[in-house]
Amino acid sequence: MAQGQMAPGIVAGRLSSDELAANFDDLHPAYAPHEAAVAADRCYFCYDAPCQTACPTEIDIPLFIRQIQTGHPEAAARTILDQNILGGMCARVCPTETLCEEACVREAAEGKPVEIGRLQRYATDTLMARGVHPFTRAAPSGKRVAVVGAGPAGLACAHRLAMLGHDVVIHEARPKAGGLNEFGIAAYKATGGFAGAEVDWLLQIGGITVEQGSALGQGLTLDALRADYDAVFLSIGLAGVNALRAAGEDKDGVRDAVDFIAELRQAGDLSALPVGRNVVVIGGGMTAIDAAVQSKLLGAENVTVAYRRSRAEMGASHFEQDLAASKGVRLMFNVMPVAVHGNGSAVEIELEYTTSAGGSVTGTGETVRLAADQVFKAIGQTLEGAPEGLELDGRKIKVDGSGRTSVPGVWAGGDCASGGEDLTVTAVAEGRDAAMDIHAQLSA
Repeated sequence: MAQGQMAPGIVAGRLSSDELAANFDDLHPAYAPHEAAVAADRCYFCYDAPCQTACPTEIDIPLFIRQIQTGHPEAAARTILDQNILGGMCARVCPTETLCEEACVREAAEGKPVEIGRLQRYATDTLMARGVHPFTRAAPSGKRVAVVGAGPAGLACAHRLAMLGHDVVIHEARPKAGGLNEFGIAAYKATGGFAGAEVDWLLQIGGITVEQGSALGQGLTLDALRADYDAVFLSIGLAGVNALRAAGEDKDGVRDAVDFIAELRQAGDLSALPVGRNVVVIGGGMTAIDAAVQSKLLGAENVTVAYRRSRAEMGASHFEQDLAASKGVRLMFNVMPVAVHGNGSAVEIELEYTTSAGGSVTGTGETVRLAADQVFKAIGQTLEGAPEGLELDGRKIKVDGSGRTSVPGVWAGGDCASGGEDLTVTAVAEGRDAAMDIHAQLSA
């Protein structure tokens, strides 16, 4: 039985199972065939289309939409997947509102773009529902490549290498492949176990072995990988989470937002997942919004996102901000945490108002306190476990445009590598492009 939103502390069962099921339903329901046809008909099929230029994986968007319009969604899927093998998940989680759809001519003229993301989902879902794989492997090359990390970059790299005839072993620390697609995306964006199903579908190419429970620093070294394989691709992500640097952040009820999202994504029964009555999320990116919205959907009475800069500087898109507000999440700007108060467990959080200029944030000295029995940290992630000997660029592995690191025979991509945005679609592009460079090296 639901305990209700008024129950004090961090408890499970704030909402009934029916309410939770409705709350965590698909954010953007799939198109029916006739809906897809109508949406596709809005495309102008631009020459030198700005939407394609805006896509990090450079999908030929006008072509795949025309293929849908003419009744060939599976051909459209092939067009998409040839550039982005994780096109199904990207259709669900990619911030199209700031990429292809923002660049759409319809958006500029009418303020309503062609719904490229939903059309992409329609095409890829149609093909995947057949249970077949549209690509075949080339003749075996006799080369072996190690991929460390089964996130979007690692999977994209592995698939392209396997398609080119190389044998690939993916070393993955977690019990499931998928990386952030499996563990770090809001549950309402990828329902029905889609992330795992997409991985299973991708592996149908053959030539890819996934070794789970295998990670650098846990019996696996870069030197050993270089000795055992012809090439190595690192896609180890960002495992660390920045500290609040606020007094009391070690109190009960304060935790990392990424861990909360992962726990929710893997929960078999959402009614058993505890959440606070008064939740405060510190941060301004997609992770912060995902944690806040899902807290509200679980039944938290009051949820606040507290960000130290202005709304215009917030990493989360306007769409995500509006989504949070529509779910009842309060957005606070120009505030930063200075202390978490409570006797052992969080009860309140103290925030200081800020001003930002020239890229720096300064506290004003004026503070405000919010009730907070649960505080989520979503203030950025950091690289952990990078092998010694790799040159870093800031706090990431330094790579060139092809993903090559400072160590011969080692490439890197995804969130752990320098350059590019920390997006699924960008990671896919980096993994794909690194695979092509690896292939060129192995074929020389």
